[in-house]
Amino acid sequence: MTIFDNYNPPVVVAEIGCNHMGEMSIAKELIKLAAGTGSQYAKFQKRHPRELLSEEQYNSPHPYQPFSFGETYGAHREYLEFTGEQHQQLKQCCQENGIGYATSVWDSTSANEIIALDPDYIKVPSACNNHFEMLEILRDSYQGDVHVSFGMTTREEEQKVIEFFETGKNTGRLVIYSCTSGYPVPFEDTNLLEIVRLRKSYGHRVKAIGFSGHHLGIAIDQAAYTLGANWIERHFTKDRTWKGTDHAASLEPGGLQKLVRDLTATYKALHFKPEEILEIEKMQREKLKYRKS
Repeated sequence: MTIFDNYNPPVVVAEIGCNHMGEMSIAKELIKLAAGTGSQYAKFQKRHPRELLSEEQYNSPHPYQPFSFGETYGAHREYLEFTGEQHQQLKQCCQENGIGYATSVWDSTSANEIIALDPDYIKVPSACNNHFEMLEILRDSYQGDVHVSFGMTTREEEQKVIEFFETGKNTGRLVIYSCTSGYPVPFEDTNLLEIVRLRKSYGHRVKAIGFSGHHLGIAIDQAAYTLGANWIERHFTKDRTWKGTDHAASLEPGGLQKLVRDLTATYKALHFKPEEILEIEKMQREKLKYRKS
């Protein structure tokens, strides 16, 4: 089950996440750079650290101090957060630059705040796909598509998510992503054939399959698309040496632009021959094809 009769055009998501380092000016610059690559969406993240973290987690030091933006992990997370009003500005900036806006939400309050902005879709990160209070809000109080990553998730947990979104009133809105949660991920741990498994198991029950890649380079994204991942999401930054945990597994503008270029070329190539001898071949056939004298 790796061959399609028809492929849909790839959708490329520039996952800015927290690579803006808490600076609105950098976030807007990254939106403009993402738009320039030809990506269809620029995606951010929204958290309420006090809601998401326990008191102990909030007050613990960042596990890797050189990447910390605060004295505690909670302070670090607060520093990287934008308000709902700032996300409205980001959405407006996306509209002005001809690229879609999207956000991953990590808690119920964030889900409600982003729902109010009415984006095309809202993403649930792998870390939160078992947060059913939040999932219920997205299922019942939001009309757009819901995208869910399946990194660090058992098959039983996958099934629960699929069934949960099949019980709502507005079904047919779920997009699921093959994902390995690591930064960066070695190629052997990307396990691209999981895309095939997700298609076989759930392709008839979800709107689309995606691939959220944390690997280096752009080579295997073509394979992910060919195997059935219509949505390709990659972390995006202006400079991979910037401070933060995600930059090393991110693409810079030149890399993302090449990824979009190559996926577009792959899409154009994924067709059966419409006739046995193509028009482009006829002259060459006349000139080169062996004829018995």
